[in-house]
Amino acid sequence: MSEQATINLINGLYIVAAVLFILGIKFLGSPRTARRGNALSALAMLIAVGVTLISEEIVEFEWIILGVVIGSVIGVILARTVQMTGMPQMVAVLNGFGGGGSALVAAAEFMRVNDLVRTGDLSAVSEDVAAIALFSTALGALTLTGSLVAFGKLQGLVTTRPLMLPARNIINALLGIAIIAISVYLVFEPNNPELYALVGILGALFGILLVIPIGGADMPVVISLLNSYSGVAAAATGFVLNNNILIVAGAVVGASGLILTRIMTKAMNRSLSNVMLGGFGAESSSSTGGPAPGERPYRSVTAEDAAMILGYSQSVIFVPGYGLAVAQAQHAVKELASLLQERGITVKYAIHPVAGRMPGHMNVLLAEADVPYDQLLDLDQSNPEFERTDVAVVIGANDVTNPAARTNPESPIYGMPILNVDKASQVIVLKRSMATGFSGIDNDLFYLDNTAMYFGDAKKSVQDLVSEVREIE
Repeated sequence: MSEQATINLINGLYIVAAVLFILGIKFLGSPRTARRGNALSALAMLIAVGVTLISEEIVEFEWIILGVVIGSVIGVILARTVQMTGMPQMVAVLNGFGGGGSALVAAAEFMRVNDLVRTGDLSAVSEDVAAIALFSTALGALTLTGSLVAFGKLQGLVTTRPLMLPARNIINALLGIAIIAISVYLVFEPNNPELYALVGILGALFGILLVIPIGGADMPVVISLLNSYSGVAAAATGFVLNNNILIVAGAVVGASGLILTRIMTKAMNRSLSNVMLGGFGAESSSSTGGPAPGERPYRSVTAEDAAMILGYSQSVIFVPGYGLAVAQAQHAVKELASLLQERGITVKYAIHPVAGRMPGHMNVLLAEADVPYDQLLDLDQSNPEFERTDVAVVIGANDVTNPAARTNPESPIYGMPILNVDKASQVIVLKRSMATGFSGIDNDLFYLDNTAMYFGDAKKSVQDLVSEVREIE
């Protein structure tokens, strides 16, 4: 085979891998096809790695194979042990590893070429390659540390309260200027490994200072943005290595992460600048002078009372949230829904875009319980339904059902699109206590005249409802 034919074959296989990557992300848009999307993306990565090893004539790749095996084992363990409620944390960690990997590869290539220059094998380092390597190193380091801080906030290892450092925006601006200035110098004077390392260190510090001031309620948005950063860093590393598939894969991840960030900020009625400069998070209403959660009068019901309300209704909408995910109550909810349908009651599910702290989180959980897709309504579909619904059952959802977002201009979440569950004839809220949601804001829904609180673990509470509904004649 001629050299040109070999190049064409390699590029053709890279195109196949790129198409599979794009199809994989496309299929991830629905729980029905998500597994197929994962399989296609994994196949694309296998093709990309294999072709790269062969095309670069890497004969001794035993360490690479060992890394692939170890990484695959860790990936399988994580996939089988991490619950859906911990998925945002795992995504944050994987984002960080992706950014860190890009930074290390870019740095290694930059230093390798500089060694060739010093020994006289090359006349100069391409200024374009040097600039891109520095960009990938700084952005990758930022993504690594920023993602680890985000993981810590979601996991409870770092306080979810925004840590407002004095003059933080000025400090961040100075860090950015320092990184740019050192990078410009290194483009023309690349033989300074200490300064190159300083770019990575400053980038890592930038990532910490960028995420620390952001409240826990905004972490999902931050994670999706860092996902985009990791893709951009990978694409930049692809330019450094002159590897087409890495450029394409990084660009796809970068673009999809940015789109996801836009979807989430829109769902929360937040601007990206508002999130990144530090917004609400982990602040209770009592801190603003209002009553503490649960101090206002509210009405509670027993399982028997709630079952009677449900059993004699004509239409029910279930509103799943993070509490349902934590309790793994999706199968019990499906059983309750089936019982109600046997009684001739119309059942639907209202899904908020960020319910459970991740887009698609609730859809995946309900798909595990074989809930029919035609019963799942998004925000725009479900809100008109609440006004003509007898009972809305809120299971572990909090911030996404808070009417303050629609009625109270002083609320930090004012303007955020919510599920209008308060417009149903009756509302039953399944919750452990009157504690606030992830944003730390008390929910006005709990104190309305048409709302009844049913306290307890979501799974056990729903199972008790199933038992009580069976007793209704």
